[in-house]
Amino acid sequence: MGEKKKVALLMGNEAVAAGAIAAGVSFYAGYPITPATEIAEILASKLPQAGGKYIQTEDELAMMGAIVGASLGGAKSMTATSGPGFTLVQENLGYAALAEIPCVVVAVQRGGPSTGLPTLPAQGDVMQARWGTHGDHPIIVLSPSSVRETFDLTIEAVNYSEKYRTPVILLTDAAIAHLRERTELPSQDEIKIINRKKPTVPPEQYAPYKADADGVPPMANFGEGYRYFISGLIHNENGSPVLQDPKVATQLVTRLHEKITKNRDDIVKCENFMTEDAEIVIVAYGCVARSAKAAVTEARKKGIKAGVFRPITLWPSPDKELLAATKKAHSIIVTEMNLGQYNGEVSRIICDGDARAKVYSVSEIGGALIHPEKILNKITEVALNGK
Repeated sequence: MGEKKKVALLMGNEAVAAGAIAAGVSFYAGYPITPATEIAEILASKLPQAGGKYIQTEDELAMMGAIVGASLGGAKSMTATSGPGFTLVQENLGYAALAEIPCVVVAVQRGGPSTGLPTLPAQGDVMQARWGTHGDHPIIVLSPSSVRETFDLTIEAVNYSEKYRTPVILLTDAAIAHLRERTELPSQDEIKIINRKKPTVPPEQYAPYKADADGVPPMANFGEGYRYFISGLIHNENGSPVLQDPKVATQLVTRLHEKITKNRDDIVKCENFMTEDAEIVIVAYGCVARSAKAAVTEARKKGIKAGVFRPITLWPSPDKELLAATKKAHSIIVTEMNLGQYNGEVSRIICDGDARAKVYSVSEIGGALIHPEKILNKITEVALNGK
């Protein structure tokens, strides 16, 4: 018989910590910041008990550098931050993307810009999560809307980082981070764990950036006899900088993207709620998806054929899935706690798909959750006038 499942009253940040340990994270570096601090507080206590290491650094620049270094040594590594701290991790996040170093960054969104609204939820980091560091870098971004899903996606984030040798962002928000729900956690033997590919050749034959057929190179840990060069410069398969050859740069950056895009069916996750016959589809993610489902349920009682499409993977975009969910829709309403960041991405997808539906936006930037009534009012308006 397997282990018994654990039922607990957890909040989202506690679920991140539990998911990290379950996924095999053995190194955490952090710096306190509201509303993500509980993740560090919990792992400061529990990670050493599980055989891992925890350090508190002097700032977010250092913590990101620390998890990059720990990953090179073979540790599954993670950090968590919010707001201004998320801005500070971007430099080393780009380094990790180019050098193909697995790591996970949990970004608990709060109101901004700058210090903004430290204790209130927002979704203003959606585009920063995708494009925050400079250059054409690949990234995977996951967005939970419940405590249990926060646990599950923490594990998925670690698995994706290891499988594809890439940084992964878990983009949660202050509402989900501090929400408490009755949560049934799976037993450890029910959890799928993925570890990075290791080289099958001796050290003298190892090329650290020579990719296998899936586009991902095997990764040797420092300290195991494999000595190789790593930097933030464009490099060849041996890791040596190559600065005057456009062909090498093109091949490298293209491969970094293709190891994600060619595996997008493995990475992209979404949820459809009453979209089978929906003429109006609400696109919502994170905490707002909960309000969207309540609004759609009420709209159905009024005879309005509405549904919710929830992207769980924000990046890479669930473009095929969105087009399938909206195939009968004349209107799409994107609801989010910003001034329309993901609305632009939805509009792009719909436009590329022959623009068969009109896209509307429902936004909130004041730190208040979007109430179901606000979404329902927009659904009713569109139902009357949007055809």
